[in-house]
Amino acid sequence: MNLYGLRVIDFHSHFPIQRSGRSNRWRQRIVDRYGEERADIILENSRRYRQDWRRMWGFDPPEEGIHSDEEQAARWIKDMDEKNLGMVNFVTGGDNDNLAEVVKMHPDRFTGFAHHDPWSENAPGELERAVAELGLRGYKMIASSQSKPIDDKGLYPLWEMAEKLEVPVLMHFGVLGGGGGPARNLRNMDPLTLWEVAASFPTLNFVIPHFGACYIRELLQLCWSCPNVIIDTSGSNQWMKWMPYKLNLEDLFRKAVETVGSDRIIFGTDSSYFPRGFAQEYLRDQLMTCYSIGLDQASIEKIFYGNAVRLLKL
Repeated sequence: MNLYGLRVIDFHSHFPIQRSGRSNRWRQRIVDRYGEERADIILENSRRYRQDWRRMWGFDPPEEGIHSDEEQAARWIKDMDEKNLGMVNFVTGGDNDNLAEVVKMHPDRFTGFAHHDPWSENAPGELERAVAELGLRGYKMIASSQSKPIDDKGLYPLWEMAEKLEVPVLMHFGVLGGGGGPARNLRNMDPLTLWEVAASFPTLNFVIPHFGACYIRELLQLCWSCPNVIIDTSGSNQWMKWMPYKLNLEDLFRKAVETVGSDRIIFGTDSSYFPRGFAQEYLRDQLMTCYSIGLDQASIEKIFYGNAVRLLKL
């Protein structure tokens, strides 16, 4: 139980992998696409937005020191205990094998998702291995960063495998990171791109994080048509201030509850680095919102705990 008297599972966090040269490899991918000069501008814009966001929430910047996975896992457990967090689901963690090893360190507190390239050779087979052999419990991808359409029939074998394995698929649409980030395919930013896929696989649960990240209208339209689509609340949802109309967290929760209901809303934070660790501020903000709009206790328990138990088969 946390300080609110609730059991809580963070459905959407990222295990903080620290490897020498990781940031350089990310920069190189931007350079390869845009060139050296433009990449520096893009990364500086992102850095500035992230700095403003951290200042707004009172978050320290990410640490620069390198820690092993074992050290990071121990730090997560310590942080979870201090903040009364029951379990965390990591949607990324280096690669499938690496994250599976991390989960094994604390299997009663950690779960994880496969997160390999959906277009890679034998992507469906890798998902089967990740779930059946490594013990991961879902699949995560970023639609906005894919160069090919997300409803391409070439991905259907992957969805068929996820459906066969009965694991959820978490798919990020909308803007990417600080300052929006460079999406690779603007069409893939729209959750409605998933409509035919979600309709074709009605028993496969698709989880869309960050309330659609600037695409709340489109996400709700998708949810209306496809009852197998679930809304993930994770992150600061700072995209709200960039909308052309007034929008706040109460608006998001109220509209989600009155349309899809509490069975299809799931709590997450998008936590990803130390020294911040588990972003308890997001939990407090979202819980305060749920209470302020008059949600009953049963609905709150579903959003912050029960729906994660169901999707992760805990």
